Amino acid sequence: MVHPIYRVQSVQVLKPYTLRVGFDDGTEQLIDFRPVLAGELFGPLRDLALFNQVKIDPEVHTLVWPNGADFDPATLHDWPAYADSLATLARRWELTTA
Repeated sequence: MVHPIYRVQSVQVLKPYTLRVGFDDGTEQLIDFRPVLAGELFGPLRDLALFNQVKIDPEVHTLVWPNGADFDPATLHDWPAYADSLATLARRWELTTA
């Protein structure tokens, strides 16, 4: 089975914790990351100063943060299909670290 490979080409901070992400196929996603900012890796991104340091990794073409957090570009591309399950996982991560 062949899966498309997407590359992030642009990122823009629109408002706190919300990014506009552009892809190499010409599509864009507006993503509010607040529901998934939990756990050891993504929890630190609740610090807006850290969150706003988002960059595009030039090698793997996805979003990365200085603390090592990143997302699969395919997940970002198809965010509406994954948002609810990622938010559910984030709630579980919060319970385990509380």
